[in-house]
Amino acid sequence: MPHPKRKFSKSRTAKRRTHYKAEAPTLTTCKATGAVHLPHRAYTVDGNLYYNGKILIENAPSA
Repeated sequence: MPHPKRKFSKSRTAKRRTHYKAEAPTLTTCKATGAVHLPHRAYTVDGNLYYNGKILIENAPSA
């Protein structure tokens, strides 16, 4: 296996890594419930599972 002839400096490594940045996720607000959620994902409000403003799974009350 080939090996580098010289050590990569810390500044050279850091220059390469400067382009890796964390991005804040984009959030959307549901028009029906007003909940803030990730787009194209199901989300819960008061135990009910919603997707695209419609109830997918309704929370059954405990007996």
